[in-house]
Amino acid sequence: MSIYDTLNTQQREAVFHTEGPVLILAGAGSGKTRVLTHRIAYLIEEKGVNPWNIMAITFTNKAAGEMRERVDKLVGFGAESIWVSTFHSSCVRILRRYIDRLGFDNNFTIYDTDDQKTVMKEICKRLEIDTKITKERAILAAISSAKDELIGPEEYELNVMGDFSKKKIALAYKEYQKELKKNNALDFDDLIVKTVELFRSCPDVLDYYQERFKYIMV
Repeated sequence: MSIYDTLNTQQREAVFHTEGPVLILAGAGSGKTRVLTHRIAYLIEEKGVNPWNIMAITFTNKAAGEMRERVDKLVGFGAESIWVSTFHSSCVRILRRYIDRLGFDNNFTIYDTDDQKTVMKEICKRLEIDTKITKERAILAAISSAKDELIGPEEYELNVMGDFSKKKIALAYKEYQKELKKNNALDFDDLIVKTVELFRSCPDVLDYYQERFKYIMV
């Protein structure tokens, strides 16, 4: 009995479609992880794809762990070469290797929420920002939203001309990034931002990963 016999018709269709993009729309518990893991197995066993050329990305550590376990079980030998992780973990791996290109040491620190609050508290004091009016967490939330849009401190400052409260946030954003750089640290949002920055500024690094990952599954 083939491992693919356990899949329904739609799942098999997704697994066997290996060239070009494919979008799977399905609800919770419908077997999306099963499809991805079986697709990986099919690529390796039936299509002769090198496991080293496959990347599987998830959103949570729990999902990544589950996928890793299933892939190892299905594929067996060579499964360790498949890159299975979350978006942020993937970025950490890339940055640990190449972030020196951006002026950081590769042994950077990742700041948690408490670390961020400590830094921002000091910055607010330095910039004489009244935290009774503009809370540290509100400033950090604004910075996080900006980073989600890949908006850096300089662009953020240009976008808030005339808005006094946002100008304060812009100043805090600029100082916050300087402080992180000084401490050789990144916050959680920076893991994505700095990876994008790395790919944009270092075409050879981008080429390396584009050449490596021929099959990317999210």
